[in-house]
Amino acid sequence: MPDRKRKKRQQKILLILAAVILLFLIIIGVAVYVYLNNRSASGFHFEEGSFGEGRSAKEVIPFEGSSYKYNDHLSNYVFMGIDTHDTAEDEKNVGEGGQADAIFVVSYDRQMETLQALIIPRDTITEIEIFNPFGESIGRTEDHINLQFAYGDGGRESCELMEQAVSELLDGIPIHGYCALKMDGIPGLVDTLGGVELTLPDDSLAGAVPEFVKGAAVTITGENAELFLRKRDINVTQSALVRQMRQKVFMQAFMKKAKQVGGQDSGIVTKMYESLKPYLVTNMGNDLFAKMLTAEVLETETLPGEGVQGEFYDEYHVDKQELETLIMKIFYKEV
Repeated sequence: MPDRKRKKRQQKILLILAAVILLFLIIIGVAVYVYLNNRSASGFHFEEGSFGEGRSAKEVIPFEGSSYKYNDHLSNYVFMGIDTHDTAEDEKNVGEGGQADAIFVVSYDRQMETLQALIIPRDTITEIEIFNPFGESIGRTEDHINLQFAYGDGGRESCELMEQAVSELLDGIPIHGYCALKMDGIPGLVDTLGGVELTLPDDSLAGAVPEFVKGAAVTITGENAELFLRKRDINVTQSALVRQMRQKVFMQAFMKKAKQVGGQDSGIVTKMYESLKPYLVTNMGNDLFAKMLTAEVLETETLPGEGVQGEFYDEYHVDKQELETLIMKIFYKEV
């Protein structure tokens, strides 16, 4: 009889233990589900459907006498040109992965099938997260936004850090993906299109190439693309802004040429992607690039602000009032 009672008591204990374990697993499952559903597609942690300082994506916002709501048909991507000569597979330590010399936010409106780009000057002063040589975060500070890329591994981590910095700079708008191109990928990209024709916006390269004078019609090829997109006189203040204008002109001409070639060769996106692959870090697929190639390209904007001489380096200070107006223009719609 005592054995039977002991068995029943053991069975009861096992049942209670099983119930506790089951409850624990349910709690963990719910926590994981909530966590995953509160992540952005890019890996940057922000509450789905909200951004900025407690601002909801569904919230109607009064602005300059009208009402606006975030345009949820937009997909926003950060495009970066990285100043290193290596391949995307080479993982780097903190400080070795290069800097983001060119930064663009490209917004694709899936409903209207339009594309708009916002240029972010590399010397923009904003809050970034910094890390020690062991990759451990040591806090946040105000510094040049292009340095944020250098605090990662030169690959996925660096891109996600840039996503976060750019999103926060733009009042928390969601960033859905990234595309970072190392310098050695530029010649193959340009040559795939058979060169890019454009009109020079200034004389900033005339000292290096005599025929590169303001107003001249030139063809950018794989041979001279890096010079055109990257060269600047570091002894001249705000030379990065002058170079940025050339990059803007190139981007507009490149999109025009890509659409033209794409109309004749449906496989051009695949060819460009294959030429870039060794130098590309992205979480965007071929199909998305193809959609962007056929989209109507709207006016390219530049982050509003002014270049100033810092204590040691050039700085670009954002005009926050004008930025608020620009954010409304690009990322919101009137209701």
